[in-house]
Amino acid sequence: MDIASTTARFFLAAVVVLVVCQGVTVLMRRIGQPPVIGEMIAGVLLGPSLLGWVLPGVQDALFPDAVRPLLYVVSHIGLVAFMFEVGHEFKSRRVRGVGRSAGLISSAGVTLPLLLGILLVLSVGNQSNVLAPGVPLWVSALFVGVTLAITAFPMLARIISERGLTGTRFGSLAMACGALDDGVAWVLLAVVIGAATGDPGHIVLTAGGTVLFVLFLAFVARPALAWAFNRRGMATEQLVLVTAVGLFAAAWYTDTIGLYSVFGGFCLGYVFPSSPVADRVVAAISPVTKTVFLPLFFAYSGLNTQFGLLVSPALLLLSVAFVLAAIVGKFGGCFTAARLAGEPRPVAMRVGVLMNARGLMQLIALNVGLQNGIATPSLFSALVLVALVTTIMTAPWLSFLDRREPAKSPHAEEPVEPFRRGHTDDLAPP
Repeated sequence: MDIASTTARFFLAAVVVLVVCQGVTVLMRRIGQPPVIGEMIAGVLLGPSLLGWVLPGVQDALFPDAVRPLLYVVSHIGLVAFMFEVGHEFKSRRVRGVGRSAGLISSAGVTLPLLLGILLVLSVGNQSNVLAPGVPLWVSALFVGVTLAITAFPMLARIISERGLTGTRFGSLAMACGALDDGVAWVLLAVVIGAATGDPGHIVLTAGGTVLFVLFLAFVARPALAWAFNRRGMATEQLVLVTAVGLFAAAWYTDTIGLYSVFGGFCLGYVFPSSPVADRVVAAISPVTKTVFLPLFFAYSGLNTQFGLLVSPALLLLSVAFVLAAIVGKFGGCFTAARLAGEPRPVAMRVGVLMNARGLMQLIALNVGLQNGIATPSLFSALVLVALVTTIMTAPWLSFLDRREPAKSPHAEEPVEPFRRGHTDDLAPP
């Protein structure tokens, strides 16, 4: 297939992805699910789990092998931009008065699912042939543990803001814990990627390159961006260009040192200026990122998800075990830690429910593992199931708690510093 034909096929594939994502999202909203669920399901439906199974010829025509690299590159441009927004949102969330509880809850919310995932893989081994050959067992176990420990921080920012929970105790706690959890999870994922290579030189390159990157961001990029955004007469278009150049450079560098491009986007977002002008730039980038590029990422993830593999009794049982470990580890750990920290039961319950959702953040981590050869298609599909189940259950679970256990504790509405309404979202409520 020549380049002109490949380009034409890519545009057709993009049209199909966007239309199907929008259609499934509308249906999901009618049953009380957020848009991200529709996009995740649409990606799976367009992959081998449904379209490739029912109409393999149609799927091959829509997503031929020559188109998939284009889909990967274009979707990852949006993914890097999305992680840039996440980093900016991460920095902008300043929560006071919840430090002790947030530290304890976040520690439990990372440690327990991490340990459960590691122990589960170590105890089962590769009996179901789900692990990547040549990858040390402990690396695969750590990778599974990290993916189970992830929380969808952008989702929390959106759902808390849209539901008017910014002044509640559990809203502030969930936001602080989500930020801490994802920060730790991304660091652990970087460790897994470095360890998976088994090359001491590569590990040194990754570790040394990361230190240099952090120093560059702190002492060069941060003041340079502040200077650019404080200059008078700079048009929004010029500032968007400056941001794009910095974003692509950060993505290139982190990919080159073995960290993966999303880390570059996240870190640049974290050092990005906090000002009305900067917020306008983020707002200019955000709509196209979320309505066009992220659905393409879901489609690419769906093309790598083969739920047909789960018909194997051993793999299906392992998938169920992953789901249970994810829920018990995250919800159970956060709920118990919140109670031990002295939080009322209604607050602890809601924090646990919000922290349990994985959403897009887990899909990003899974694609990192797949790209680096840590995850097999079977393991990828099993863990995508975890992301779907834990995200789908969030909204109904919160609504159930609102009906059965109203948060009327005096601490539930304790005033906290108001959040600035953010731009990033992984889960927009219906």
